[in-house]
Amino acid sequence: MIVSKLPNVGTTIFTTMSQLAAQSGAINLSQGFPDFDGPQALREAVGRHVMAGHNQYAPMTGLPALREQVAAKIARSYGRTVDMDAEVTITPGATEAIFCAVQALVRPGDEVIVFDPCYDSYEPSVELAGGRCVHVPLALPDFAIDWDQLSDAISPRTRLIIINSPHNPSGALISRAELDLLAALIRDRDIYLISDEVYEHLVFDGVQHASVLAHEELYQRACVVSSFGKTYHVTGWKTGYVVAPPALSAELRKVHQFVTFCGITPLQWALADYMSAHPEHVDELPAFYQAKRDLFCDLLKGSRFAFKRTPGTYFQLADYSAIRDDLNDVEMSLWLTREHGVATIPVSVFYQDAPKDLRLVRFCFAKREETLRQAADKLCRV
Repeated sequence: MIVSKLPNVGTTIFTTMSQLAAQSGAINLSQGFPDFDGPQALREAVGRHVMAGHNQYAPMTGLPALREQVAAKIARSYGRTVDMDAEVTITPGATEAIFCAVQALVRPGDEVIVFDPCYDSYEPSVELAGGRCVHVPLALPDFAIDWDQLSDAISPRTRLIIINSPHNPSGALISRAELDLLAALIRDRDIYLISDEVYEHLVFDGVQHASVLAHEELYQRACVVSSFGKTYHVTGWKTGYVVAPPALSAELRKVHQFVTFCGITPLQWALADYMSAHPEHVDELPAFYQAKRDLFCDLLKGSRFAFKRTPGTYFQLADYSAIRDDLNDVEMSLWLTREHGVATIPVSVFYQDAPKDLRLVRFCFAKREETLRQAADKLCRV
C-alpha cells in the first residue's frame, strides 16, 4: 500500500475543465493560456539556436545571457540593481521556482500564511516540506488583504508568507502602501516572503505594479518569482525565474539542482536574444491585454453576468447570481461548458473554505478577438 504524501490532491480543476472543453467542443476560457503565438522573432530564434548546436545542458543557475537580460529588465522596471550571478536563477517554470523556494525555507512544523483564494500549487509544496498552510481569506468584494486577520494569523511558528500580485484569480493588486504595512508587520520577526509576480506586466488603467523588487526592506527576506511564459505568450515553454538576495538564492539553488538542475537551453538562448532586441515588449503588454479585457467586458455588457473590470492579470471574474443562483460555482462551470459551450473556472476551488454564497467564475481573456467575440456571443445568450 502506498500512503500518499498528498492525500487530498487529485486532478487539478484546470486540467478537468480543459478536458471537458475539448470533449464538449466548448470555447476554452478556463485554463490560463493564450490561443495565439508568441512573437515571431522569438519563435524563430529557438530554431536558430537548435540548429546552432545549443542543445546541451545550460548552467544550473541559467544561461548567463538570459540572467543578464533579467537583471537589465529589473533595473529598468523597478530601479533595483541585482547581481545576475548571485541573485537571478532561471527555472523550468514559475511553479518550480515556488516549489524550490518553499522547500528551501520551510521546515517540518512551520506555518505558511497564504491568502484565499490562492493558486493551487502553494499548499502541496508546503505540505511536502512538512509545513502547514494557514489560510487568510481576502476581503470581498475587492479581494483586499484584511490586515487584522493577517496579524492574528501570525504565530511563533510562522515561517513564510506567500503573496500574489497581480492576483490569480481576482486580478487584485497589492499597493506600495500595503507592502509598507507588510514590512512593518514582519519587521522584527523571522518570517520570509515569496512574492508570486508572474503577471507583473499585466497591470491596467495606468497603474504601476508594486513589486517587492522595488521594496528595499521586503526584498532582503524575499524570493520574487516571475514567468517568461506569461510575459511572452509562450506558456508551453515552462520557463520562469526567481530573484532573491544571495543567501536565499544559494539555499534555493541547493533544491533546484536536484529537482530539474537546469532549464531548456535553446529556449533560454531565444529569450535572451529577444529580450535584448525588444526591451519594449514588456512596456507594451499592459495596453495589449487591456484592449482584450475591454473588448471582452464591452461584449459582456449585454449579458446577465455582473462584473467589475479586472485591474490586472488576464482573468476576468463574473458574478452569475442573476442567471442560476441555484447552482454553486463548480456546477455552474460544468453547466456553462456542457450546455452553453464556454468553459470557465469556478473561484471556490482556490479556497480552503469558500464563502457559501460565492457565485463567481473566472474567464481567461488571453485569446484572439475572434475567440472572445464567439465566447461573449454564447454568454450573452445564457
